[in-house]
Amino acid sequence: MKALPPDQATLEYLAKRVGRVHLRQRLGIERDNDAMIHSRGAGFFHIENWYSIHSLIRWALRLTGMHARGRRNSLAIRVTRQDVHLPTLPRVFDGFTILQISDLHVDMHGEYLDALIARVHDLHYDLCVLTGDYRYRTYGPWEASVAGMERLRAHLKDPIYGVLGNHDSIHMVQRFESAGVRMLLNEAVRIERGDEVLHLAGIDDAHYYGVDNIEKASQDIPHGACAIMLSHTPETYQHVAHAGFDFMLCGHTHGGQICLPGGIPILTDARCPRRYARGLWRYHDLIGYTSVGAGSSIVDVRLNCLPEVVLHRLICGNESSAD
Repeated sequence: MKALPPDQATLEYLAKRVGRVHLRQRLGIERDNDAMIHSRGAGFFHIENWYSIHSLIRWALRLTGMHARGRRNSLAIRVTRQDVHLPTLPRVFDGFTILQISDLHVDMHGEYLDALIARVHDLHYDLCVLTGDYRYRTYGPWEASVAGMERLRAHLKDPIYGVLGNHDSIHMVQRFESAGVRMLLNEAVRIERGDEVLHLAGIDDAHYYGVDNIEKASQDIPHGACAIMLSHTPETYQHVAHAGFDFMLCGHTHGGQICLPGGIPILTDARCPRRYARGLWRYHDLIGYTSVGAGSSIVDVRLNCLPEVVLHRLICGNESSAD
């Protein structure tokens, strides 16, 4: 059989994974995004793409003497630990710990990746999840971000699952999976312990690309089974809750990144109430956690909002009934 050219081989691989319609949609939107940015169209004027504004923010921070402190903060990655009580969690998974890393933007600057590797290297967990935004920019070359992720992956324990964010290209998927990171593109997997199962689903980016499909991701999850959803953005919280998921892990907002004293975000760039933009929250029976992210976007500073990686320890039963 004649070997396919590299680009065609990648497209065939992706088409088998996500379906040809989904692939055409995402690739088409990626091309439209690039065209709008380079022609200074509507997409260019989004703050993430307006790079003269990035320079203005850096200048303002330097003028006020806050840039150096904010950059030091961006490297001070903390480990957030929390217990999550899930009534439907099988007893054999009691104490099961998930490491969540979100919004890495690994190609922003080299010092950051070294700091992140140092922070996660010795952590203990059963499962690692990555909730999107691996690239700094929202368009253009993605190879440097994948190379950074491959370097980080060597310091993470198996198994590792991830979803794409609004900064990411679907072209990155095959390289991620070759490195041992299973990407969930409107899909679900079974995490098994003995005869018991914990279901883990993930959807494609809903914030910009709008190609999330919760129905497809949950089609093989039995009604009433314990199920966790990975979504890059918390904006899907209503649909995830009413689909019957127990726990949702997301990011995207950076918690504001540059916040007022007390951690009050100035901007969150998410179409949802601010109470869902950072930390632990609940909507009906759904428990959610929005990470403030491990990296930085737009500018490499953090003010009143330190970066984080999160260890979620799952506990059987309701919190009120815990010993």
